[in-house]
Amino acid sequence: MTQSGTKLRPTRGSGPLESFLAKKRAAIANSLIPDTLRTGRILDIGCGQTPWFLITTEFREKVGLEKRPAYAHAEAAVETVVFDVDHAPNLPFKSSSFDVVTMLAVVEHLEPLNLRRLVDEIHRTLKPGGKLIITTPPRWTDPILAALAKLGLVSSEEIDEHKETHTHSSLARLFEETLFGSAGLRLGYFELFMNMWAVADR
Repeated sequence: MTQSGTKLRPTRGSGPLESFLAKKRAAIANSLIPDTLRTGRILDIGCGQTPWFLITTEFREKVGLEKRPAYAHAEAAVETVVFDVDHAPNLPFKSSSFDVVTMLAVVEHLEPLNLRRLVDEIHRTLKPGGKLIITTPPRWTDPILAALAKLGLVSSEEIDEHKETHTHSSLARLFEETLFGSAGLRLGYFELFMNMWAVADR
């Protein structure tokens, strides 16, 4: 709860499945991060007004980027920065600033051209040997998510803002057009193929 008594949510809007899905995304992201990188610095782009993943992950230094003010969580040592990557994709950080960058359920909310620019910016801000970790729903789940939103089970605010959903092939093509390339890209599924993950090495 916040000081005003408002219940903290992992996403905007409401839906009984939102917390469950946020926890699943956090779990898969955590499983993809090597312990050797946890003594460094992590950036979570689109961390949410409640930066759930950053609160629950173990890292020496944790930074969240969100276009709306996020709730402060000093006890979890989470620093939050207000910044809208869809309108200003040049990240406000120096080169080689982070060991890990995550975007959990974010890329589907970005315009394709801005996403490519942002991925290049992430490459710049990652240290050599760092990792970019993405989760995103596969394209074939679009009608399922729309139905769940209509039933009030997931946030209609979040689903209505989807710009473009992806497949493994479209993510591979995206990375081929960026500084990462696709050679160090790994792709997989979770949640019974209802969600995808991607890891790109710097």
